[in-house]
Amino acid sequence: MQKSLILTINPGTTTTRIGLFLPEGAEVQPVLDETIDHDETVMAGFDGIAAQLPFRAHAVQEFIDAIPGGVRLAAVAGRGGMLSPVPAGVIAVDDGLVDFALHRPVHHHASNLGAPLAQRIAAAAGCPAFVVDPVSVDELPPVARVSGCPDIPRFSFVHALNIRACGRRLAARLGKPFDEMDAIVAHMGAGISVAAIRKGRIVDSTNRMENSPFSPERAGGLPPMPLIDLCYSGRFTKDALKRRLYGQGGVYAYLGTKDMRRVEAMIDAGDAKAKLVWEAMVYQIGKAIGSMAAVLDFRPDGIILTGGMAHSQRLTGALTDQIGGFAPVSLYPGSQESEALAAGAARVLAGAEEARVWPVTPEVEEMPW
Repeated sequence: MQKSLILTINPGTTTTRIGLFLPEGAEVQPVLDETIDHDETVMAGFDGIAAQLPFRAHAVQEFIDAIPGGVRLAAVAGRGGMLSPVPAGVIAVDDGLVDFALHRPVHHHASNLGAPLAQRIAAAAGCPAFVVDPVSVDELPPVARVSGCPDIPRFSFVHALNIRACGRRLAARLGKPFDEMDAIVAHMGAGISVAAIRKGRIVDSTNRMENSPFSPERAGGLPPMPLIDLCYSGRFTKDALKRRLYGQGGVYAYLGTKDMRRVEAMIDAGDAKAKLVWEAMVYQIGKAIGSMAAVLDFRPDGIILTGGMAHSQRLTGALTDQIGGFAPVSLYPGSQESEALAAGAARVLAGAEEARVWPVTPEVEEMPW
């Protein structure tokens, strides 16, 4: 008898990553991991991200239908996208969630198609659809929300899916329940998130789009007064300045490349500018990890370096030298996102976790004003 599998869908700018996993209770075993590439010129021809939905859904369904012997699905789990603040965990996909992801997201990003794609494929297969730990997971306590300006409270917007997956992985290796573990996780990719996990909850973070270290393409946290002056300088429209900071900032703004392998090659060739920019990025990441260590009273169970940049031995070696005195450093290069999506769906199917229903209210303490 054919076994039912969990399908995972993770949309990127010009790709859709597909995974198939065999659920074994609340755990999963990988069966297939493939990436569907989409032509950049074709994607650029769509009028916004929402307009890509039929095209991507057809590509995913066509891929599934082409698998020899066919596939029976137990569930579909999609990347959560830029939703409003939610608690960590699994959310059942319904029409309301799909409408929000397509038409009212906090930010426009390809990952907003995760829930709509999951719903379409699941409907055809006659199985449930879920999203797991979207970037808008917000568990900050009140003390972490006070910014110094009442008009601009702090909030959490991090690579929650991979951060929590890596936290679970470290907890399992240490033989501790996830909800009893304290750890610091630095997700280092196109954007950088550094988060403090206390007793399984992300209680503080650098926020991947704003006050984080600068990254290959993002400016990160900037001095506010010069930024205000730049806003009113007349040099940029609002959208142009956003692109300057988010997509054309960071390493790219200095060196004209977002490829950190190329940056390391430039350093090896004796490029002093590339060396300084790279060292400054490492310096900022280490400084952010140190700030999260303070949140955990400098007693974390471990520090995790993950994301695409964690493949670089030069980078992880430099960071380990800088911050290894706080706690043991674990390297989980790349992303655990596909497995984390499948594991979330498996926990619901096994009855180990209950899927939340949209709209979801964050489980946070109210501010006293």
